[in-house]
Amino acid sequence: MSVITKKLHELADVFSGYAFRSEDLGEQGIPVIKIKNVNDKIVYKQCDQFLPINFVTERLKKYLLQNDDILVAMTGQGSLGRIGKMINQKEQYIVNQRVGIVRPKVEDASIAGYLFSVLALDEFEDRLYSLGAGAGQPNVSAVDIGNLDIPYLSRSSRMFIAKIRTSYDALIENNNRRITILEEMAQSLYREWFVNFRYPNHEDILDADGKQKLIDSPLGEIPEGWEIKYIKDIGFINTGKTPSKKKEENYSSRDIPFIKTPDMHGGMFIIKTKEMLSKVGADSQKSKYIPNWAICVSCIGTAGVVSISTQISQTNQQINTFIPKSKKHTEFMYFSFKSLKQTIQNYGATGATMTNLSKGKFEALEIVFPEESLLVNFHRITNPIFKQIQVLSSKNENLKQQRDILLPKLISGQIQLKE
Repeated sequence: MSVITKKLHELADVFSGYAFRSEDLGEQGIPVIKIKNVNDKIVYKQCDQFLPINFVTERLKKYLLQNDDILVAMTGQGSLGRIGKMINQKEQYIVNQRVGIVRPKVEDASIAGYLFSVLALDEFEDRLYSLGAGAGQPNVSAVDIGNLDIPYLSRSSRMFIAKIRTSYDALIENNNRRITILEEMAQSLYREWFVNFRYPNHEDILDADGKQKLIDSPLGEIPEGWEIKYIKDIGFINTGKTPSKKKEENYSSRDIPFIKTPDMHGGMFIIKTKEMLSKVGADSQKSKYIPNWAICVSCIGTAGVVSISTQISQTNQQINTFIPKSKKHTEFMYFSFKSLKQTIQNYGATGATMTNLSKGKFEALEIVFPEESLLVNFHRITNPIFKQIQVLSSKNENLKQQRDILLPKLISGQIQLKE
């Protein structure tokens, strides 16, 4: 059965965000959405530039994010074609010029959710990417986006498909909220014990003035009995490597997860990787295998991203993987690496445009290391929290896979819908 199509610009207004001057942006005001914020959803804390509220003139109001807006990354290797939508928008946002805005026409209430369901399909991201490929910096224009052909089903089918997408997204978002709460609980405990030094029975160790006993260290004052350790003293470091791309047999669709920095942006755990190695490709560099529950830290390019592996995997050369000598140190070291983000970026600064922290410099990073009994206690409390986060993250990946198998079949007419 042939499916009627319409151009996207017939169903929505399509335009790019506003070209802000860097001197107009600051650290307070309305968050500015950039390419890196565009994905399945946008999280407020990810925005790192803001437009002062008094800068929002009548002319700029067009670029304020509206509830039904769909966002498209318009440029960038690896980012072009990504689709995003705010879920449960509570804050006001404004969009910059490298992000396209697809604003559904208001005449038909069935269009908004349906358009997001269509544009969020992998085939549309691939189509946009192929449109912009060929240049050193791939990009598309708002006109290119507006000229996309969109399957135009009956109104009842559009509403049904939008409802299916919304139902899946609501389940995923509910799990994301639970993950956020769980991680904040564990991180608050880490901060209380290992940053503020208010760990259990800390008040029992006081000096003559009734203050907590602290001693000087290269990283500032720390409690008695604690020490400063190098990363290499706490675990083993494995720097990844990319097998030859010239040998097709090195890559597969199912064997060994091949972790790259974009795979680590999904949260605490790396549930899925975009690329996989074959057993042949992975075995060609056997020393690069990393175990389940190893801590991956990006050290080149976008440095300081931290995630935990969930399978036997390998990584590319931009990632140093930390394998703790004791599994009871895993949760503590995860938050320790998170707290080292700025240090990693500073140590990796070479004067070039890209941050690059070598394995040697990574191993020589120092952290405050507490008494073993505290680490064991922290592990006992937080390990079940980490495991629950992994379970919820896996559930989300399963929901996404179900959604992304079902929706293309509904939209293409492969699964027939009765009116």
